[in-house]
Amino acid sequence: MEVIKFENVYYSYDRETVEQEELFDLHDSFALRGVDFSVKEGEFVAILGHNGSGKSTLARLVNGLLSPTSGKITVFGMDACERRNLFEIRKQVGIVFQNPDNQTVASIVEDDIAFGPENIGIEREEIGRRIEFALRSVGMEDFRNGTPNRLSGGQKQRIAIAGVLALKPRVMILDESTAMLDPRGRKEVMEVVKRLNREEKITVILITHFPEEALLADRAVVMHQGKIVLEGAPKEVFQKQDILERFSLVTPRPVRLCRALTKGGLPVADSMDPMEVAVGISNAIERVEPSQILQTKGAGLRSRTNTKENSETGGVLCQDLSHVYNIKSPFETQALEGVNLEINSGEFFGIIGHTGSGKSTFVQYLNGLLKVPSAEKKYKEKKSKKGLLPKPILKVNGFDLTDKHTDFRNLRSKVGMVFQYPEYQLFAETVWEDVAFGLKNFRPESTPLEVKEAVKEAIQTVGLSYEEVKGRSPFELSGGQRRRVAIAGVLVTKPEILVLDEPAAGLDPLGKEEIMSLLHKIHNDWCKTIIIVSHDMDEIVENCTRAAVFSEGKVLVTGTPEEVFSQAELLYEKGLDIPFVAKVCAQLRAKGIEISCDLTLEDFTEKLFDFAKNKGAGMRLRSEGGQNHA
Repeated sequence: MEVIKFENVYYSYDRETVEQEELFDLHDSFALRGVDFSVKEGEFVAILGHNGSGKSTLARLVNGLLSPTSGKITVFGMDACERRNLFEIRKQVGIVFQNPDNQTVASIVEDDIAFGPENIGIEREEIGRRIEFALRSVGMEDFRNGTPNRLSGGQKQRIAIAGVLALKPRVMILDESTAMLDPRGRKEVMEVVKRLNREEKITVILITHFPEEALLADRAVVMHQGKIVLEGAPKEVFQKQDILERFSLVTPRPVRLCRALTKGGLPVADSMDPMEVAVGISNAIERVEPSQILQTKGAGLRSRTNTKENSETGGVLCQDLSHVYNIKSPFETQALEGVNLEINSGEFFGIIGHTGSGKSTFVQYLNGLLKVPSAEKKYKEKKSKKGLLPKPILKVNGFDLTDKHTDFRNLRSKVGMVFQYPEYQLFAETVWEDVAFGLKNFRPESTPLEVKEAVKEAIQTVGLSYEEVKGRSPFELSGGQRRRVAIAGVLVTKPEILVLDEPAAGLDPLGKEEIMSLLHKIHNDWCKTIIIVSHDMDEIVENCTRAAVFSEGKVLVTGTPEEVFSQAELLYEKGLDIPFVAKVCAQLRAKGIEISCDLTLEDFTEKLFDFAKNKGAGMRLRSEGGQNHA
């Protein structure tokens, strides 16, 4: 049975666009262009596509949050264009959005879950039963009387799912619902989704950029410029590298690795599973003659940037830094507890940790958004029963952030901060005004010509056309473009240290690569030190010279990516993951194949080719030696 059906659906956010159907395909403002799409009851469908491809628009059309410009949509046989059907459709189709904080409406978990059923007139006793069912379904029974603000990201998203489940929908749509979560949080949410699909027979539409999530689905659908351009079994879809790249998607790292190995003479079948890849590598090494191995230098895969030369400024020195939120209240939370960390000038440094580990709190100290108590104007030295409390040390780019006489205004012009989802910070009427704001604020002595040139350079640096976007509202741009404008607003002062909290979160794979390439460019050109917070372990490996792991308000591990990710069991215990190459190396090690590399795809393939050549040569010499001896 088809529970959702789209027939030749067009949608435009500009209600004044042309109405002639024959011109629809030629008009740029259409988010959907003639979409035919259906979902069967109980099916699990993953929808993929670049930012702006129409995925979220499709999701909002399903339950009547939007109405099509043209075409027909039926949900459980009801016409979604008829207003009288919307109430019933929205009872049957629930949506969980990307940011769990934006979905919280109450200060107590059970009240938050009860909000939906109350609004559709469910009786009080039935609401109680639905709360129990929803919390049990997502494994959050123990948090019924808790406050959402004190939950981790993964727990908040499970509560958001519970709020939808309390409506008892027959279809659940998840619109990038795991984009902001750490590996443990993503795993928790996806386990809940799989169980609901399998046991409760709930139809699932999953919009995601994560290949490993899409592989859980029965069917994958790829969208591009408002059209469905590819669909099929997820594994088969991901094998179509050339087609995916044509539609602005990148091939998943595991598949790129397999193809680079095959190109270099070690044929390995495409796979997303590290164990399968390791088995394929082991078998290929046994079969292939050394002469068949081609030295491809990693087959053009990403290699890591080098640390720039150190200088007196551009570094971070932190000792004994602690922070408590909501002090002396029932919600008191220790976010940082005696953090010790040194970041050298010239590094491309990574910070990782589970949700709530303290990493975002830490980076807010780096440009004085949070201040050490001794830096407050009314600070007076405090004593404890044990004597003076230890005074933290925090020096950033040559500034002493523990001194209340520090010029914090000057600090913030030299230490730029890009927050998670920076496009939410946009506020001005035009792109030009938004980008110019920081420069005018920090350097009011700048002449109009200097401001104009700096704004132009910043906009061009982030890969946008100055003439095309300068006069446009930032809110008219695509999500990826808005993020670039927000970053340009920080880059305009040319900070010596740039701190970015999840700079690529929520972007499609190609968008992520473009953002990281941009950061490397400015790091090479003029920015001394770059610090990124990320949940993507492969992103850390491919881009960072060193990294620190935060856990429960402390720095757990510091070192090069290969040193950090060598402690896999500790990271798993803390709810984190390790890069794909590290998983393959571990599987190969169990087979007696030891590959020592920096865990980038480039270095791994090069070292593996060397291993295959040398091992093959050694086997042949031993064989020849045995024959001669005989």
